[in-house]
Amino acid sequence: MTFAVHGLPVARGIAIGRAVLVVSSRLDVAHYFIKPEEVEAEIDRLRVARNAVSEELQKLQASVALMGPNEAPHELSALLEVHLMLLQDEVLTSGVKHWIVERLYNAEWALTTQLEVVARQFDEMEDEYLRERKADLEQVVERLLHRMKGTAAVLAPTPPRRKRSAEDEDSDPTAGDAIDAPLVLIAHDLSPADMLQFKKSVFAGFVTDVGGRTSHTAIVARSMDIPAVVGARTASQLVRQDDWVIIDGDAGVVIVDPSPIILAEYGFKQRQGDLERGRLARLRHKPAVTLDGQRVDLLANIELPEDTLGAVKAGAVGVGLFRSEFLFMGREAQSLTRLPDEEEQYQAYKRAVEGMQGMPVTIRTIDVGADKPLDGKSVRDDAHLNPALGLRAIRWSLADPAMFLTQVRAILRAAAHGEIHLLIPMLAHASEIRQTLALIDFARAELDNRGMVHGHVKLGAMIEVPAAALTLRIFLKHFDFLSIGTNDLIQYTLAIDRADESVAHLYDPAHPAVLRLVAETIAECRRQGKGVSVCGEMAGDIAFTRLLLGMGLRSFSMHPSQILAVKQEVLRADTSKLTRWVEQVLESDDPASLLLPAPAPQ
Repeated sequence: MTFAVHGLPVARGIAIGRAVLVVSSRLDVAHYFIKPEEVEAEIDRLRVARNAVSEELQKLQASVALMGPNEAPHELSALLEVHLMLLQDEVLTSGVKHWIVERLYNAEWALTTQLEVVARQFDEMEDEYLRERKADLEQVVERLLHRMKGTAAVLAPTPPRRKRSAEDEDSDPTAGDAIDAPLVLIAHDLSPADMLQFKKSVFAGFVTDVGGRTSHTAIVARSMDIPAVVGARTASQLVRQDDWVIIDGDAGVVIVDPSPIILAEYGFKQRQGDLERGRLARLRHKPAVTLDGQRVDLLANIELPEDTLGAVKAGAVGVGLFRSEFLFMGREAQSLTRLPDEEEQYQAYKRAVEGMQGMPVTIRTIDVGADKPLDGKSVRDDAHLNPALGLRAIRWSLADPAMFLTQVRAILRAAAHGEIHLLIPMLAHASEIRQTLALIDFARAELDNRGMVHGHVKLGAMIEVPAAALTLRIFLKHFDFLSIGTNDLIQYTLAIDRADESVAHLYDPAHPAVLRLVAETIAECRRQGKGVSVCGEMAGDIAFTRLLLGMGLRSFSMHPSQILAVKQEVLRADTSKLTRWVEQVLESDDPASLLLPAPAPQ
């Protein structure tokens, strides 16, 4: 039966494919694809774990038998027997093998996937006793996962695709096994580290129950240029493994088990989107110059050095934001030995510089905390009541000077290979500025003492806290340029947790207070002859392109997938005719009503 789930559209386009559910577990479960030649090894891992758990349960049974009735009630022995039966159950074991052999899932992923399938069968049972056995099954799976923990194979970035036969091509796309069908990811939530792992995979789109428009899950989705919907509430509970799903990233709608008519309609929309992208691709080599001759720099936001390939392909004239924290994701935050050392970071930054082929690269120092924990776990589960207001970004770095110095030394060394700008996130106090600059000077002195080659970097600060936007004079004394991080600026100005879907409707980039802070920052930088850019999601939103141009912005940094659409808006704009309209927007109580459509050149 066809039904729809509504959420927040965060990455545009249409995706049609089979659902892959990432099932939550009390353990951290790795999800990755294996190579065909690794199938037997994964099945062996599962078999070894099952035999070990079976032996463990049998030993427990034996010890229970030796105990008196007061020490171990009869029910305990019966419970262990149930666990042994579930462990050997053919539905569980054959199902897990199916996901390993047919879908090339790693053993842990296959196990949690089959758990989800069987658990739903338990939920549908009329007998209350049988329904309650689902908890026993979950406990058995947890035991297996514990046994397999630490024995995972090396990650394979993409699964090999099986070629479909001519008969398959001519058939209904939803008919049969459709091994070669596109895959769409359905999850309750995904950490930034999860997203990086899936970024190297083959998913055509994804849906999460939680998240906001500018949560980092959404940001990485846009960088992957795949349709995505977040904040879909119960999607992971309603969608079943292998269901056919349509993700409408424009409307924020997820359609499950679509009818042939709906499939045809969305297939047409998908082709129209492909045609539009083809038309935009023709603008790649065209300089971004407005109708009145204003040159505009369109830069790229990246997470990893390999992303520079997409940036160059999209026509970016540099990297305006390299989110360096993604080099740190998924490691133990408590142990510096598990973090990337100076050499590893240096090589990564050097690859990014080389990848941009002589164009400038702006590297933001590590910005962790809030929705970007180092260990991949949700910070909302830890002791911090409000991590967005806690130890994050430059506060984190200043609390751990050794880590910060390691990163700064690596960046300075990489600057010997090309133009690098060093960007500091979330500064708000003059004392923080002084501490930061002193540590950067100390890092330079350390390299000099070692006799190591390093280069000059321009220093910049992020304006993402209202306190910073209101004290620009202090910042412009010390920094060569400023970069407006609109995602956090909106969050902190409006007191909205941008990762919380329950208040997502209040997240408003067109709020008068936000627009005034942005406009005043741009104007002050221009008055003092300092560079300024916008690197938040507002920079890649074509609804704001002409407004930002009218405010005087000439440097936009966004995901590579958004560059061509923004370039088209730039090419159609006449900044000399935008001044009065911008004033009207800034004076309005309801700026959003004036943004679309923006005035066309006369």
